[in-house]
Amino acid sequence: MPTSIAFLGLGAIGTPMARHLAIPEFALAVWNRTAYKAQAFAAAHSVRAASSPADAARGAAFVVTCLPTSRDVESLLDGPDGLLAGLEKGTLVIDCTSGDPATSQRIAARLAERGIGFIDAPVSGGTIGAEKGTLTIMVGGDPKLMERAMPVLKAMGEKTVHCGPIGAGDALKAVNNALLAVHIWSAGEGLLALSRAGVRPEIALDVINASSGRSNSSMNLFPERVLTRAFPRTFRLALLDKDVKIAAQVARDERVPSPLIQLTSELFRAAHTALGEEADHVEAVKYLEQMAGGTIS
Repeated sequence: MPTSIAFLGLGAIGTPMARHLAIPEFALAVWNRTAYKAQAFAAAHSVRAASSPADAARGAAFVVTCLPTSRDVESLLDGPDGLLAGLEKGTLVIDCTSGDPATSQRIAARLAERGIGFIDAPVSGGTIGAEKGTLTIMVGGDPKLMERAMPVLKAMGEKTVHCGPIGAGDALKAVNNALLAVHIWSAGEGLLALSRAGVRPEIALDVINASSGRSNSSMNLFPERVLTRAFPRTFRLALLDKDVKIAAQVARDERVPSPLIQLTSELFRAAHTALGEEADHVEAVKYLEQMAGGTIS
């Protein structure tokens, strides 16, 4: 018999992740807050569209959640159609939301009271990684639960790492994305300064990418998006703003001096406010250019 899985949250990352679970080994049910997305996905992949979180979870061995924030996941728990109304003892919830440790810990504690397992399992790799099934998955929680979840995790990702207790995956994902934000902003500052000093940005990147200052941002994001001015929308700036804010809170909670992460959080909040909800994360460079009164050219 195929393993029964419920997948909740068919956004830009969730949809291709769920697509990898629409295979004969799994009996998949999908739910989305915008119902027509679940209905369209179900029709395209011959799976079941659930009418509510409770309906999706009934009879499922695994429930995968992939929503914008941990609070969104928490909001699905209660009520007659909420997850708790459908979850059964022994079910394992795999939360792939890029969430915050404190809320994940709170959710895990509530589920544990009913004999329901929980791991936080945020992913890295963007929409391209989700499409290809090459995501990196960062897991927080009981290692035995991670092992139990491996058939599901392997279907969606290429590399799965146990990071520590509940919330550890969330913390690591947030810090990783904070570093991404630092790299985008610092590369933007450097290239703007070099442009004004008479160095063409493509020449600057050629040297930087053969030297110690290189990063994924300088090697891939800036040549493909900033220099071309293409800015494809693969990961919203709003979500990166949220992740850097989580990283900044983690650093404060752990009493680690973190002036750079705190400042980066402020800068990306300002860029998000200025550029709106739909801007791509690399478009933060546009906000920096506005501040500087010029472009990287």
